[in-house]
Amino acid sequence: MTWSLIAACLWLLIANIAAILPSKDNHWSRAYVLIALGVPIVGWVWWQAGIWWALGVLVAGGWLLKWPVIHAWRWVRGKLGR
Repeated sequence: MTWSLIAACLWLLIANIAAILPSKDNHWSRAYVLIALGVPIVGWVWWQAGIWWALGVLVAGGWLLKWPVIHAWRWVRGKLGR
């Protein structure tokens, strides 16, 4: 296992722990930090382990951070005129 995959697993663990803890802003501040840390990790995984592992990490991150993904999708659909 490469260091990038270990970092991705740690990111997933931290994201799960952050989701369990109570928050006053519905976890949005934590989501911003996790996104800022997760994007470079996905790039690192892509560089070290390949595209398929990077896509797996991206899907796992999207699964955990589903509301930012849903809001981003709605924003894109709004910009496209649907």
